[in-house]
Amino acid sequence: MNEFDDMIKGGKPTLVDFFATWCGPCKMQSPILDAVKAEVGDEANIIKVDVDRNQELAARYRIQSVPTLIMFRNGEPVWRGAGVHQKEQLVAKIREMNVD
Repeated sequence: MNEFDDMIKGGKPTLVDFFATWCGPCKMQSPILDAVKAEVGDEANIIKVDVDRNQELAARYRIQSVPTLIMFRNGEPVWRGAGVHQKEQLVAKIREMNVD
């Protein structure tokens, strides 16, 4: 839990993918996130959290469906979306967070 908190505290956007291994849409989201990371590089951190292995964390952020993506900046959630999101939308959201 402390490691997670440390990861989301930076000024750089951190996109967290709350997923489950048994979830079909989560399996679709994974390669999209790989493509996002390839495009944005060091502009953002992208981490995956298995909700079955991290139930406390899932409860803290009220994850009710998977995949749920939450973007953090300075430790605070700044954007949230459930379901599969496309690369272009996620790249745009990351770049929007970096403009200020």
